[in-house]
Parts: sequence; C-alpha cells; structure tokens
Amino acid sequence: MKHEPIANQPVIETERFDLRPLRRSDEGLIDMNAGDPRVATATTSIPHPLPPGASAAFIARAMDEERQEDVWAIDGTKSAGSELMGVVSLKRVSADQSEIGYWVAPAYWNTGVASAAVQALLAANPHDCRTFFASVFQDNAASARVLTNCGFRYLGDAETFSVARNARVPTWTYSRKAD
Repeated sequence: MKHEPIANQPVIETERFDLRPLRRSDEGLIDMNAGDPRVATATTSIPHPLPPGASAAFIARAMDEERQEDVWAIDGTKSAGSELMGVVSLKRVSADQSEIGYWVAPAYWNTGVASAAVQALLAANPHDCRTFFASVFQDNAASARVLTNCGFRYLGDAETFSVARNARVPTWTYSRKAD
C-alpha cells in the first residue's frame, strides 16, 4: 500500500496508539464516525447529515502542503484498536500559539482516548507553541473534562456557530502554556 507523504507533520507515538497524518484510506471510518449526529453536534464544522464527499474533502485539506491545520488520526492498531479512533488537530493562531481540536469515535468515549491524545499532542508540541487554546460547547462536559485533565485553564464564555446544529452555541474557552 502506498502512503502519501505529509509535509512537516510527525507521527507521534504513545504506548496505546499513534497519532499519524490522515490518509485517503481513512475516509470510510471518518464517514461512519463523523456522520454520527452525536459527534457532528459536538463540533463546529462537521455537518449533519454528512454530505457525500465531505470526508474526502477533509482528508484532501489535511494532506495539502499549504493546509491551515495539522490533523492526526488517533490510530489504535498497535493495541488491537481501530485504525481511526478519532482525530486531533492543531491550527496555528499566531507564530507561537495554536488551537487544539479533537473528536473521538463513540465506541471510544469514556476510555481516556481523548485525554491521552491531547496530552500526547501537547507533549510533542509540533508547532513549537508557547500557548495552546481550545473551546468546547457548554453542553459537552466530557470535552471540558478532557481539557482540564490536560492542564488547560478556563478563560471565559463565548459562542460559536455549529454547522450541524445550524445555530450559535455557547462555549467555554481554555488555554494552556506549553511545558
């Protein structure tokens, strides 16, 4: 099988899983998991229902050398898990600040995957950031716990648009200094 090269995006290894760049073969699992309304409504950008070709377009953007965001698959095959347990991403905000985002497949909810993936990405710090930011919908306490478990501090309330909900949704915003 041929894997496409991803410019400047490292594989981040943990004992339980690897964070690796997305590849075209991830499309079916992204379709299945991102198409779940519970996943889509917890994000700002995943539409529901998921239109045909949305996952392929997402992967193409993630593989583009001029991409705006680095996206990693949470690949659990090393421990008999799924090839795509979820995704975690970093979007550069400024030269020394990035915003982290993530979603986890429902089969892996409440297993520590999200916290472990966020911790691994923070430890690797591939953008060489001084500060990380994140926000979660206020009705998603589990995602807020992920951030606080990973050392993020609450900054304040805001709101953002959710494509799946077709509405503005209240959020909690967090930040964390790099180690």
